[in-house]
Amino acid sequence: MSALQAKDITVAFDKVRVLEDLNVEIPTGKITALVGGNGSGKTTLLRVLSRLLKPTGGTAYLDGNAIAHLPPREIARRLGILPQSPVAPEGMTVRELVAQGRYPYQTWYRQWSEEDEEMVQKALETTHLTELAERQVEHLSGGQRQRVWIAMALAQNTPILLLDEPTTYLDLAHQVEILDLLDELNAREGRTIVMVLHDLNQACRYAHHIVVLQKGTIVASGDPCEVITEELVRGAFGIECRLIADPLTGTPLCVPSMRRTNCDNCVMRTIPPKVSVS
Repeated sequence: MSALQAKDITVAFDKVRVLEDLNVEIPTGKITALVGGNGSGKTTLLRVLSRLLKPTGGTAYLDGNAIAHLPPREIARRLGILPQSPVAPEGMTVRELVAQGRYPYQTWYRQWSEEDEEMVQKALETTHLTELAERQVEHLSGGQRQRVWIAMALAQNTPILLLDEPTTYLDLAHQVEILDLLDELNAREGRTIVMVLHDLNQACRYAHHIVVLQKGTIVASGDPCEVITEELVRGAFGIECRLIADPLTGTPLCVPSMRRTNCDNCVMRTIPPKVSVS
């Protein structure tokens, strides 16, 4: 059984349904990407899975238990959550922010421990932030700040990580840096990772499992090589494309169609012949 599930989920805002009768199972120990056009319901689904949003109907489950019935501290020990565009308090250092990940383990009879210190240090090392530990978060680059937030989630030492658009507002180099880090965490530690991504090609390259949403429903899910087709991209994203095999990974690579221009300086390159991605 999957550690994280959603059954018959419906979410409505002002009687407008954002998700409708949605069912999904997140594979344990794999990277899952939630993709779809703007307004398709990706972030809403992630918020339901993390109990940040109560659904209008249906139930989300964590390890077979209805997540709505679990104590917040217990959820925080099993789910690490990175919301969209988080902001650190002014003046907080990298180490101080990462240490916030140990909050679920603090009680009146159990204060900061050697184990807490070890987990914070491990998170800093894993995300390559040791040398920046005493720097203020606000003075870091976008990619570095994202690594700090991921480090905080790692310090929670949860088997599941939920990330809402972890590469938003980052340049390409920092996007790859973050995605490579998540791929490394999954491969080395077997963590279940669920992330909302806008870039379909990155989702296909890094995810073992992909969930495609369109207008609040799931239109496809499974291995990217099996479910991503030109017809699916046309329906879910509203764009014509050619699918070819990624020359590095063999996963689907979406090349959007483009109209010819009248610009004399433009050099039109022909799209390579269609290649099977199976």
